[in-house]
Amino acid sequence: MRWVGKILASLALLFLMLLLVSGISPVYRFAPRAPFSGPDIFNPYASLDTAVGWKRAVFHTHSRVKGPWPVNECPEWPAQVDSVYRELGYDIVTFSNHNEITRHPYDTALQVNVYEHGYSIPQFHKLVFGSDRVIHWDAILPLTASQKQFQLNYLGRSADFLQLNHPYRVRFNRRSHMERLSGYQIMELDTHISTENEYWDWALSYGHYSFGLANDDNHNPFVSSRTGIRCNFLNTPSGRYEDLRKTLLGGCYYAMRVPDYGQGDWEVKRRENRDLPRVEAIGLEGPCIFLRLSEKADSIRVNGAGHRTLKMALDTCAIRYSLPETEPYARLTAFFPDGAVLYTNPFARYDAAKGPFPPREPAPPVNGQLTILFNLLLLALTAGAVYLLCRLWRRSGKK
Repeated sequence: MRWVGKILASLALLFLMLLLVSGISPVYRFAPRAPFSGPDIFNPYASLDTAVGWKRAVFHTHSRVKGPWPVNECPEWPAQVDSVYRELGYDIVTFSNHNEITRHPYDTALQVNVYEHGYSIPQFHKLVFGSDRVIHWDAILPLTASQKQFQLNYLGRSADFLQLNHPYRVRFNRRSHMERLSGYQIMELDTHISTENEYWDWALSYGHYSFGLANDDNHNPFVSSRTGIRCNFLNTPSGRYEDLRKTLLGGCYYAMRVPDYGQGDWEVKRRENRDLPRVEAIGLEGPCIFLRLSEKADSIRVNGAGHRTLKMALDTCAIRYSLPETEPYARLTAFFPDGAVLYTNPFARYDAAKGPFPPREPAPPVNGQLTILFNLLLLALTAGAVYLLCRLWRRSGKK
């Protein structure tokens, strides 16, 4: 029993050392709050082409993968997962397995290099788009905004763009972190918990613009309650990566929460999923944001900075809202009688004379003194863990 205790204590110390070493990072000087402002309004739907129409897509779903791991996060191979989604009316299906770039099951022209990055205990995960290799380094216990920012900066060097995954589920995810972090272009919305997406407003209100995608994050395509319940409609000519990249970074798409139609009756689910409410018109007329839907919604809500409700329209299929010069941005959410919810990308104030919007935010500067002190503290704690481990086994040898 004494040996068992020592082995367990040794494993605990080794794990502590891993936590400490993986947490080494710069300490940043984060920029102060800078709400969007200017005489112009960014319209994410300016490129809308009605002839192209909307294509339904899911970007965050999992599949069975080949490899040395004894346990897969999904029991089905990519071809089967793709088939289930296609039957539900999806046009674009990409596979974002953990730390694995998954090949398209039957058409190399539709290959999208994307993977979910992260081993961390708090589940601070990111979708990495456009990288030809997987970066395996991760902070096991990222507790500070600087540790998270360091990951985003590091991943962004080899990626086209990043998505912050399921912010509702990230443990220790504080509002102050969402207000400080930058270096990502897309926020994942509505991850099975709430339709409010207030964490999106925390970042937007601080001056960090991002588009929004809703995804199943599915680990088994034959579980009805987890499949086909989040989706995105993109105004894109094809599912090729060049087109997807342009659309995802341009903002001409909207996201949806979809009820689990049939609740296990797949025939009903397939039929209802092919007849969802859709956006018929959206855009700007001067300072006026307009939205017209194919079906009447119980309510359409306009949210602005601080997650405030700027306007609410009831029992309607259309809304118009004139964005005041004092309002940094506005985004729209439509709630339908059967439980479906539709989310638009934000319209935001900016100054066209200063360049295109949204701008590529520069990495925050490093605070040199605090960086040295913080990492010396982690190294000192690591050295203490090594000392305890050595002492534990030295005493054992003497006995």
